[in-house]
Amino acid sequence: MGIIDYLLEKIFRMKKIKRVQVDQKVIDDIIETARNVHPREFAALLEGKIEEESLHITGLIFLPGEASNEGAVMQTFMLPPFTSTIGSVHSHPTPNNNPSREDFHFFSKNGLFHMIIAYPYRENTIASYDRFGNRIEFEILVG
Repeated sequence: MGIIDYLLEKIFRMKKIKRVQVDQKVIDDIIETARNVHPREFAALLEGKIEEESLHITGLIFLPGEASNEGAVMQTFMLPPFTSTIGSVHSHPTPNNNPSREDFHFFSKNGLFHMIIAYPYRENTIASYDRFGNRIEFEILVG
């Protein structure tokens, strides 16, 4: 067990996340939103919870912000208290779903799990990352 895993488990009572599950409805909403705002980007927060060693993403939270074809900004200070945000999702209006320098900075300060959906906005154009910008896999829960 590394020092980070030890600190998460002992101090914050968080176990290492071994898998990420995203509800199909969340994936469908991400795809629909990205297509509707194209060629502008969109950004939203991911709502979810940690159960055992799994992170389960159950919804999207849209906050006021600004969007263009070069970026999207959320007013995170407007997040209502006691929401269960666990990360973020945003779109790239190009076929590139790799994080930018600004994305890495945002990831490090805003949650455990982040998704980027790239044009042409399909399930297979979604990439996901941890807070350090490392690519991680997720599974889609149908039903």
